[in-house]
Amino acid sequence: MHYLMQVQKGIEYIEANLDDEIFLHDVAKQAGISQWHFQRIFKALTNETLKTYIRSRRLSIAFENLLTTDKKIIDISIAAGFESQESFTRAFKKAFDMTPNEARKVGNKNLFLNKVQFDAEYLRHININLSLTPEIVTQERMQLVGVKTEFYSVDSEKNNMADKLPLLWDEFVPRMEEVKHKVSGLAYGVIQQTKEKTDLLEYYAAVEVSDINDLPEGMANVEIPTSTYAKFTHKGNVASINNTVNYIYSSWLMQSGKRHTYGADLEVYGEEYIPDSDDSVVYCSIPIK
Repeated sequence: MHYLMQVQKGIEYIEANLDDEIFLHDVAKQAGISQWHFQRIFKALTNETLKTYIRSRRLSIAFENLLTTDKKIIDISIAAGFESQESFTRAFKKAFDMTPNEARKVGNKNLFLNKVQFDAEYLRHININLSLTPEIVTQERMQLVGVKTEFYSVDSEKNNMADKLPLLWDEFVPRMEEVKHKVSGLAYGVIQQTKEKTDLLEYYAAVEVSDINDLPEGMANVEIPTSTYAKFTHKGNVASINNTVNYIYSSWLMQSGKRHTYGADLEVYGEEYIPDSDDSVVYCSIPIK
C-alpha cells in the first residue's frame, strides 16, 4: 500500500474515534506504520504534530457543538477530552482567540480546523522549490562507538532536539581521540527508535571502529547492519537539517516506491562539514527496501 494511503487510514481512524481516548500507537497500527515513522511522515506533511492535530480536530467539533446544540459547555469540554471546563476554555481561546461563550455568539464556521486530506498535488505544492535526488548506496555493516542520549524529535509535542543533540556533540567531539581503532575521519549521527517503540528516540554521536573492545568510559557502541540507504546531500547550516529530513519523508519517500526498513537513519559528517556555516555539507541517509 502507498504510504499516503496508509497515513490517510490513520487519519480515518482518528476521525472515527474522536469521542474516545486515542493512543498514538493505535493510530500507527491502523496505518500499518511504526509509530515513529507515522509521526515523522505526518509532521513532514502537515507541519503539525499528531497530538496537536487530534486536539485541533476535537476543538473543531466542540466549536460545531457550541453552534448547533444547546449542550452545556462543561459537557462539550468533557466530550472533547478535557478534564475541566477551565482547561477547555484555555485551549479553545488559544486556538480561536475567543472563549466558548464568545464563540457561541459569533458563530463563524470558517474558523473550523478541518480534517487533513492528502493528495499528490498537495505534496507537489509543499515541495515546489525542492529537487533532491538521492544516491542509492549499500552501507556495509558498521560498528560505531560514541555517546548516546534519548530525545523527542520534531514530530513530538515534547520536542527537545535543540536541547539534547548539540550538547551531545559538544560532549563527544573533544573526546573523539579517546576512541580506539577508528576506521575513518567520518562522524555519524545515528537516529533510531527505542525498544519501547514510542516517540522517544535514541541518538548516537559516534565514529566507526574496527574493534569495539576498550570502550572509553561513558561511551556505548551501536551496530549498523548491512543495508541499502538513500543518501541525500544537505547543503547549508546543520541547524536547518530538518528541512532536508522533511523533504525526504514528505515527498521523496512518498513517491519513490521504496519502503523505510525502520532501521537507523544516519547523518554523516566529513571534511565538507563546517560548523555554523552556510557552506557546510552533511549527508542524510535513510535505510530502504
